[in-house]
Amino acid sequence: MSGALAIVLGVKSLRPCSRTACGSAAVATLTYVYSDSTAVLGPLATFAEPHSYDLCSSHAERLTAPRGWEVVRLLTEFQPAEPSRDDLLALADAVREAGRAPAVPEPETVTGEVARRGHLRVLRGEGS
Repeated sequence: MSGALAIVLGVKSLRPCSRTACGSAAVATLTYVYSDSTAVLGPLATFAEPHSYDLCSSHAERLTAPRGWEVVRLLTEFQPAEPSRDDLLALADAVREAGRAPAVPEPETVTGEVARRGHLRVLRGEGS
């Protein structure tokens, strides 16, 4: 298996389930409408929002709402989203960036340097 293919296969979902200790990929987004006492469960949102929760299929299917609240399910079956062209391009860019040679910093030129041993330098005193 080539290195690039191994990296692609080892990539985890960018959007994991919001439930604690769940590492499954998110397939649905839960949003609360407090004014209507409603929990809305729909397809995975395009962007992660701070006041919504991404859920895996297991947690989305078992979702219950507090007493007196209504659950609105926009979908009954949740399937993982296929990688988009943007996801694949971002992954390719990351692989290219990781494969580049690290930039070598140019050595500092210090006036008054007398000797050097490893990372230590001997400098000439101001009065010398």
